[in-house]
Amino acid sequence: MAKASARHILVETEEQCEDLKSQIADGADFGEIARQHSKCPSGQQGGDLGEFGPGMMVPEFDRVVFNEEVGVVHGPVKTQFGYHLLEVTSRS
Repeated sequence: MAKASARHILVETEEQCEDLKSQIADGADFGEIARQHSKCPSGQQGGDLGEFGPGMMVPEFDRVVFNEEVGVVHGPVKTQFGYHLLEVTSRS
């Protein structure tokens, strides 16, 4: 069974998501940005979602977390909660 760890930042708009992604690309710390801007309670842990398996998160998350490159910031990913930046920190 596949397992992955990821962290994310949840915001209300695609524009804000793109802006934060640019800041991170320019060297801002993902965890710091998560603490300042994420609307998810995980923001207080720098966006860390811990380890999980397929089906434990919304399908839009699974698609990125179990298929896309590890260690890269992906997004905006739209879910019913808003817009996310997602970084897969590990996958086995």
